[in-house]
Amino acid sequence: MTDRWRDVDSERDDGRQRGMLTVGVLLVLLGAFFLASEQLNFDFGRFGWPIFVIAPGVFLLLLGLAIPHEGGLGAAIPGGIVTTVGLLLAFQEATGTYASWSYAWALVAPGSVGATLALYGLFHRRWDLLDAGLRTGAVGLGLFIGFGLFFENIIGVDNVHPNTLLRNALPAMAVGLGILIVLFNLMPERSQSRSGADAWSPVEPPAPPAPPAG
Repeated sequence: MTDRWRDVDSERDDGRQRGMLTVGVLLVLLGAFFLASEQLNFDFGRFGWPIFVIAPGVFLLLLGLAIPHEGGLGAAIPGGIVTTVGLLLAFQEATGTYASWSYAWALVAPGSVGATLALYGLFHRRWDLLDAGLRTGAVGLGLFIGFGLFFENIIGVDNVHPNTLLRNALPAMAVGLGILIVLFNLMPERSQSRSGADAWSPVEPPAPPAPPAG
């Protein structure tokens, strides 16, 4: 019993340490970023207005990742969504391709939700969350590629500001994702341990001894 409580206390201490480390890294990055912006006289309102969307999202994401229990997902998932929206807005502002929202929504949800779950699972060694996050993120990426190919390469959703980068990248992304899916399904499945199955399987009672002959 004592060893069990020691293990719980050790896990809590590790969670607090990771949380404080994340907060410290966040403060260093924010301080360095704003110091550099002051030295360079960077006008956020004119050139980088999406930063006002990205910065709160990153803060929420890191804050949620720093919380050792699953309650942190309540901050991490919204932070991941807001961060993804800000990054998409920054890309669209730089390229003038706001029509890409017709399919870029898939990167916000379920894409960013899956990525956040995977990050949280990897950071806190929750392999179930990591697996669920990778699957959800793959669905979001697949939707983004599929709808992107339809809107960009088939019907040409944006004829005013055609984005050759997206039109060239989407087919390559489709090929790459297809190869990963094929390789993943061709990999031999890990043999499942039968210890758990045996533990839950009903135990047959031993056969009664045979009566003595004669």
